[in-house]
Amino acid sequence: MGMLDWREKGTEVLAQGGVIGPDERLPWGQTTVMGVQHLIAMFGATVLAPILMGFDPNVAILMSGIGTLIFFFMTGGQVPSYLGSSFAFIGVVIAASGYAGPGPNANIGVALGGIIACGLLYFIIGAIVQAVGTGWIERFMPPVVTGSVVAVIGLNLAGIPIKNMAPTAFDAWMQAVTFVAVGMVAVFTRGMVQRLLILVGLIVASVIYAVLANGFGMGKPMDLSGIANAAWIGLPNFSAPVFSANAMLLIAPVAIILVAENLGHIKAVTAMTGKDLDRYMGRAFMGDGVATMVAGSAGGTGVTTYAENIGVMAATKIYSTAIFLIAGIMAIVLGFSPKFGALIQAIPLPVMGGVSIVVFGLIAVAGAKIWVDNKVDFSDNRNLIVAAVTLILGTGDYTLKFGAFALGGIGTATFGAILLYALLGRRS
Repeated sequence: MGMLDWREKGTEVLAQGGVIGPDERLPWGQTTVMGVQHLIAMFGATVLAPILMGFDPNVAILMSGIGTLIFFFMTGGQVPSYLGSSFAFIGVVIAASGYAGPGPNANIGVALGGIIACGLLYFIIGAIVQAVGTGWIERFMPPVVTGSVVAVIGLNLAGIPIKNMAPTAFDAWMQAVTFVAVGMVAVFTRGMVQRLLILVGLIVASVIYAVLANGFGMGKPMDLSGIANAAWIGLPNFSAPVFSANAMLLIAPVAIILVAENLGHIKAVTAMTGKDLDRYMGRAFMGDGVATMVAGSAGGTGVTTYAENIGVMAATKIYSTAIFLIAGIMAIVLGFSPKFGALIQAIPLPVMGGVSIVVFGLIAVAGAKIWVDNKVDFSDNRNLIVAAVTLILGTGDYTLKFGAFALGGIGTATFGAILLYALLGRRS
């Protein structure tokens, strides 16, 4: 079958408990609606990551759309996936650019150079996988390592919302209101609303914030003037990369984390669809690598295959790659709307902070879920030590200096996990 000719199926397939496979699709109308749902699913995190790094959210959305299309064509339209902003970059980008937030990152160029270096390394790993398979990755990065590294990304970021995003006591309480709102949506709603838990929780919390701050003067009022003044259509604020060896060495190792994420993603989709997608693994890595380089060259965040969208596929049983083609095109259109960017900028900082607490926590728990799903045996001291040391290195932001170059928390944790696992494997 060609890349763009999906077999059309009706919704009765789903009603009978079947699935819509990657090479199938619903009628175009329903496919488009599903595309919107995937756009919204990736939206919260794809917009949150650039804000936390001081990047332009419109550029990030635009690049996520372009990246998704690059991935689609490089995998021959066979791997259902949305590419959104990767959280693995936040810690190293903040370290490389010295960003203290909020507002634009004055030193964005060096971070972008690092993101491009990461994309190149990722592409090279993909080319090797395409040639020799994934066995070597699975040997170096078994579930105890990948689970620890993923958990650390969330834990390393924990300080950001709690230290930087709640300057006043009212703000701290608003963060609590936000994560409770997200939790209530997650547990007490059903269907589409439940799948959009981050977005719906964010809207509910923003309304409560406006009532308390704008209505009762308890906090800094929400300022909506930027939305009214912004144009509907216009170019986002592109930025050019600057190549600094320090930043590139700091950010490039994130490729290892992206490999772990993408590997897990493809294995999850293979398990859910019963279609073996392993043979597309190298092409998927290369596609994601190219998409990350393209994003970094224009001011976007590095991209990765999105767990949020896997969640939507798991819930809907629709794995059609046609949906992601539509979602990617829609994201590109949204990227060219300054009004949409202004809307994002109007979200109160503590509400973003409350959402961040949930999102970073979900990343940490996703790491633990890798251990559980793969039945990692913690009675084995090798697994125990690797996980224990990795978690503390990352959470405590353990830094090693090599001359003028410093490798911080996520980097030391990632390499520490891989090296410790290899080192402690000698005895067995």
